[in-house]
Amino acid sequence: MSDTQTLIENRPPTVAALFLDRVAATPNAEAYRFPVPAAGPEGGPDDWKSLSWGQAAERVFAIAAGLISLGLRPEERVALASNTRVEWILSDLGVMCAGGAVTTIYPSTNAEESSFILADSESRVLIAEDAKQLAKARERRAGLPNLAHVVVLDAADAVGAEGDPEGWVLSLADLEARGNEHLAKHPEAVRERIAAITADQLATLIYTSGTTGRPKGVRLPHDNWSYMAKATVATGMIHSDDVQYLWLPLAHVFGKVLTSGQIEVGHVTAVDGRIDKIIENLPVVQPTYMAAVPRIFEKVYNGVAAKARAGGGAKYKIFQWSVGVAREYAKVTQDNFRRTGQATAPFGLATKHKIADALVYSKLREAFGGKLRAAVSGASALAPEIGYFFSGAGIHILEGYGLTESSAASFVNPGEAYRTGTVGKPLPGTEVRIADDGEVLLRGPGIMQGYHGQPDKTAEVLESDGWLHTGDIGELSPDGYLRITDRKKDLIKTSGGKYVAPAEIEGQFKAICPYVSTIVVHGADRNFCSALIALDEPAILGWAAENGLEGKTYAEVLAAAETDRLIETYVQTLNEGLQRWQTIKKFRILPRDLDVEHGDLTPSLKLKRPVVEREFKHLIDEMYAGSREA
Repeated sequence: MSDTQTLIENRPPTVAALFLDRVAATPNAEAYRFPVPAAGPEGGPDDWKSLSWGQAAERVFAIAAGLISLGLRPEERVALASNTRVEWILSDLGVMCAGGAVTTIYPSTNAEESSFILADSESRVLIAEDAKQLAKARERRAGLPNLAHVVVLDAADAVGAEGDPEGWVLSLADLEARGNEHLAKHPEAVRERIAAITADQLATLIYTSGTTGRPKGVRLPHDNWSYMAKATVATGMIHSDDVQYLWLPLAHVFGKVLTSGQIEVGHVTAVDGRIDKIIENLPVVQPTYMAAVPRIFEKVYNGVAAKARAGGGAKYKIFQWSVGVAREYAKVTQDNFRRTGQATAPFGLATKHKIADALVYSKLREAFGGKLRAAVSGASALAPEIGYFFSGAGIHILEGYGLTESSAASFVNPGEAYRTGTVGKPLPGTEVRIADDGEVLLRGPGIMQGYHGQPDKTAEVLESDGWLHTGDIGELSPDGYLRITDRKKDLIKTSGGKYVAPAEIEGQFKAICPYVSTIVVHGADRNFCSALIALDEPAILGWAAENGLEGKTYAEVLAAAETDRLIETYVQTLNEGLQRWQTIKKFRILPRDLDVEHGDLTPSLKLKRPVVEREFKHLIDEMYAGSREA
């Protein structure tokens, strides 16, 4: 048996047990860093504080004991509705150490859907970030007979209201105080709960943010997370001396899996979910690795391009040249590494790369904190040409792949041997096969138990022998690298019988056009493909100021004929590289950007195609007016 097999097969049954092992091994080592906003009306830079593993354990045990004192029984659900912050992680661990199961809720979820999740999961306790999250539960309390308590993270917001049952609202500090009192009387209460947890006991219930209908609760037992902790470390992706910057929503399975790997390896994690603080935080945190979704890398790329363009024609030409060099360098070095094991480049290309590094790439790396060894990208596909640019600039983006139903991480690119445009190789212990229709099937210790209370829905995707139907179309290379080509349900079949993968075309356009935020390719049962294009506000306003549209609002720039002509040039460039049936014959610029608030994107920033196509149906109909099938 290999060392990797031993590591995974001898895993503890629970993350709670893994946490105890970590605390025992390195009690004084730094575990978490978190920001404390500057006091006073003037504000100022945040003050960052730390928790050691031992200090974190004290708070986790207090939370766990507090929940036990409230009557929480094994596998009963505790919902968590909060942005990413250190208290989210401590609460999550506290629930698991109490033997309970965490139901995750995005803080952006509206009151109706939050109420549905709380009711469907039969959550006994809600841990709410602030007054806003408390108000959602209070508004729907009549329909939540199982919800016995709401614990509010921000103590100032833990205020009861007329009509609240006695003791219904308490602060996290109150809960921890109760827990410490309980531990004083029953010092082994939490350890006894942990010892009693079995590998198949429910640990997490994550509701998928589907594009239609009610979300489904994905049941993930303790063994899923214990496996993920061991398997992600076995890939060599993370090290004990790493500093992780964690900003992803922890309500999403991608963010959740990162906390499990950290416990196994024991590195430092800096936690701050405020997206508007990312640029400010990176030089302070100086992470060695971080995870993000493609939209973040796309925005960084567009922002760098816009900044170069604002510097004048010469500076922008240097930037464009450096982009070409980076992409060529990445492709050559990755190909040479695949063939020889050495990431080498010819002398002429290496020389150009060195010059471009001094002019452009080094500044980009400094913006990421200067110490970034690798960035992990997941949740949706990253446009390969954007990936090649970052790779050539020395920011190595390791694409990965997984579903909520597979505990997030089923594939990841292996360190130096990563290949842009693929999602890498399966995690140790995970099996993969490609069905006759091209669908990717997965089997292994990371696969869910099923959908909560929905056996029929479970049977639709999970076979009796453990194979999970992912709904994604993919291709495996002879040496095991997976490339996802599209969602099975998103494949377009034109009225001419040709199949089109919209995500592939959309990715190519994002690499060509520095102004695009999102593009939605349409064409199912039509005789040509069209596109709805949303433009990035800062990037297009920067262009507008230099092209006779200065002073115009974002909405006015989007509606301008000059903007339409600009985007037309990029669509023509895109079409030159496509097959005839793939080309975009018509497009429309959307009157606003797509976002989570309008329901166009999921909280993990995935595109909701049906929602967008429904909302902007009038623009789609306009493009096909007069065509044969219209």
